[in-house]
Amino acid sequence: MRFCVRCLRAPTSAIDRGGAAAPYVPPLRQIVHALKYDDRRALAVPLARLMRERTTGLLDAVDWVVPVPLHPVRRLVRGFNQAEELAHALGRPVLDALQRTRATRVQADLPAAQRHDNVAGAFHLRQPRWTSWRRHVVADRVRGACVLLVDDVRTTGATLEACAYALKVAGAREVRTLTAASVETTRPR
Repeated sequence: MRFCVRCLRAPTSAIDRGGAAAPYVPPLRQIVHALKYDDRRALAVPLARLMRERTTGLLDAVDWVVPVPLHPVRRLVRGFNQAEELAHALGRPVLDALQRTRATRVQADLPAAQRHDNVAGAFHLRQPRWTSWRRHVVADRVRGACVLLVDDVRTTGATLEACAYALKVAGAREVRTLTAASVETTRPR
């Protein structure tokens, strides 16, 4: 398993544990791009298998797998959420617990120093509008749970950190992260 060095050093991180299946280098980079930008959703299955195989123990005792959400406009344009495809392919219970409440600039277009500010406060616990009792269902499921937050690629970790913070505010006992690839320098643990 590979662990992000930044996460291991961050004393105030909302992320309790995290890992990535492999470095974000060819050919994995092209596979992730094909999933994300070429609508090759079937690639989520082998990527999820790689994520399970390379991150032994990270999925143990997880109550919910939570995909990193896209902003509704970005999801509409893309037609799907690659993190959601990966989450479902992991074969664990998936909870659509988070929502992106404001559009943010594309993280890949920003320098590392601006990424945390870009996503700060952009994620919150999902608030379904149709009935008030459904709001409590999401909150009740997150409260006291061990949650695995899933995304395709980890670069600086800003998006995962912002999502983990929202889950911790909602009462999650533990937040773990899992990505198919990581740009960060990693070391085995």
